[in-house]
Amino acid sequence: MDFAFPPSDPISLPIAGTDKRFPVRRIYCVGKNYADHVAEMGGDIERSEPVFFTKAPETLVHSGADIPFPPHTDNLHYEVELVVAIGPPEINGGIFAYGVGIDMTRRDIQAKAKAKGGPWARAKNFHLSAPCSALTMADKVDLSSAHIVLRKNGDIVQHSALNKLIWSVDEIIAYLTKDMDLQAGDLIYTGTPAGVGPVTIGDELSGGIEGLERITVRFV
Repeated sequence: MDFAFPPSDPISLPIAGTDKRFPVRRIYCVGKNYADHVAEMGGDIERSEPVFFTKAPETLVHSGADIPFPPHTDNLHYEVELVVAIGPPEINGGIFAYGVGIDMTRRDIQAKAKAKGGPWARAKNFHLSAPCSALTMADKVDLSSAHIVLRKNGDIVQHSALNKLIWSVDEIIAYLTKDMDLQAGDLIYTGTPAGVGPVTIGDELSGGIEGLERITVRFV
């Protein structure tokens, strides 16, 4: 194939315990998926259709990175999330691996978009807005009683049991499969619990779930 100019390098995530990498095709994110977070944002906690938005694979950030504080915002927020990595159906039934992600959000830009009934793209899908840990193969971890935690500068700011998801992982996958062409290589950020808040230059975020690799990033 003859390209007009060299294509970008493939986007991928490391897989814990192996030299192989997970090729990232697309990133889906679920909004309003913990009742306590919906409540803190002033939303209706009644279960309805899930809310989805997307981030480009190029927004991924590996653990240990220093992230320049993004432009055009005075209110950058963290949102820690369980990440589901989709693989071929013959591997672990299609749930290939899990990770821990942080959905960074330019909250002031999001608020302006909401007020006008506009899309969230500028608030969510910006450069280096999707930190994600190395992935852990799904058959090597049991998340049925796991908890998700985010620390800012060592202090816990978000904490919840994963079983408090309004839409379970299986339900999210079923919905995306029939509605959005879910395929191997896709990542799903499954939503964040209460406790979202701002970061400033110099802050360190560290997210974890029992049995999974941690995600740690700093803002510079």
